Amino acid sequence: MARISRDGRRQSERGGIGSVVETTKSGESIDVSFEFFPPTTEAMEKTLWESVEHLGVLKPRFVSVTYGADGSTRERTHAAVARIRNETTLTAAPHLTCIGASKDEIDDIAREYWDMGIRHLVALRGDPPKDVHHYKPHPSGYAYASNLVAGLKRIADFDISVAAYPEVHPQAKNAAADLDNLKRKIDAGASRAITQFFFDVGMFLRFRDRCAAAGIDSPVVPGILPITRFPQLQRFAEQCGASVPSWLRERFDGLEDDAETRKLIAASVAIEQVALLKREGVKEFHFYTLNRHELAFAICHAIGVRPQKAAA
Repeated sequence: MARISRDGRRQSERGGIGSVVETTKSGESIDVSFEFFPPTTEAMEKTLWESVEHLGVLKPRFVSVTYGADGSTRERTHAAVARIRNETTLTAAPHLTCIGASKDEIDDIAREYWDMGIRHLVALRGDPPKDVHHYKPHPSGYAYASNLVAGLKRIADFDISVAAYPEVHPQAKNAAADLDNLKRKIDAGASRAITQFFFDVGMFLRFRDRCAAAGIDSPVVPGILPITRFPQLQRFAEQCGASVPSWLRERFDGLEDDAETRKLIAASVAIEQVALLKREGVKEFHFYTLNRHELAFAICHAIGVRPQKAAA
């Protein structure tokens, strides 16, 4: 069976992905959550709701809806959240950011969500518009995510998730400063931290240890990105400062015109990653679905997260 050491090196007694997946067959409870983004076309809306329907049977802890890099999707985010709230039994968790809005505007949005029955929010600083290279707080807004969390908790007792960066936020001074910022968000009232996606399991484990040493006792939930298209992954990684290991590049090398094999490789990579994390005591996972259900559903199935009827 496969093992992984704290420095990220894999050790194997029998080798192979199958031996890793075998270790997931246990009775312990695993929680999952899924991220979606608001659709911009009728076709994208159809894909989104098919994914919500397929993944909803797995009883996720919550499903989050993104806000757009510069807060530009506010109305579409609100519409998607309202539909999830009204037409499903899922817990919707809309993203809120500090970008482009005053405190009063954000507070009004939060109160409206509370009145809708929304109890979970994802609080983020947010990224500036594409043509702006440096983040500048809104003159009458919440300056950073820690301020936003504190403000939201003053409005109501929201369950709040925040972001964490195992490889350090690209705009942070250094790893220590980035960790201090995470602790400020937790101390302000956040319930959990969800990480940026990563592929080096050992790096996540070291980050988790550093969080514990810094006094962060709230859950640090690994963010998992199933790979639908490798060039797209590379763009995402460049934007957020995530690394793409050479072994991962090699697995997808030469598959540009072979979509079926790419899907199989993508599933095997994510299943192996999640299974190894589960062996290290991780019991909650957040999946960046890109509004597709196939890979996320397959990964959950492999680690024992299945519809109750099928599991019975």
